[in-house]
Amino acid sequence: MYKAKQMIVVRRDLKMRKGKIAAQAGHACVEAVLMALAKEERLNDVRVQDGWATVLPGEKGPSPLTDWFQYGVAKICVYVDGEAALLELAQKAREMGVLCALIQDAGMTEFHGEPTYTCLALEPLEADRADEITGGLPLY
Repeated sequence: MYKAKQMIVVRRDLKMRKGKIAAQAGHACVEAVLMALAKEERLNDVRVQDGWATVLPGEKGPSPLTDWFQYGVAKICVYVDGEAALLELAQKAREMGVLCALIQDAGMTEFHGEPTYTCLALEPLEADRADEITGGLPLY
């Protein structure tokens, strides 16, 4: 077992409403998982049974992504206090070869019409690898 987790990083400085945070984090999580499924060519391995989705190991065998689905889809939410810190994390992830869904809100409801980077989510990773990117950040 990989003990995989998905890290979500939210900008605390924006002082978003709780519902906005939930929506932005949801966008990031879904996008990052879809990216990971596509990268591993596992879209055909997704199964839904009794209201639960899982990704079968299939011919490719287990991976952090399949274990993440099998063992509880752990998500950890941490924060940064600015756009620069968020963009630096996204760059660090990409440099490490980690998929990263960086979310830019259109600004129609909270940011005075200004497109604004709100959060990011990493693909599900082994805990140690995720900690290389986000391990020093405080829990949200």
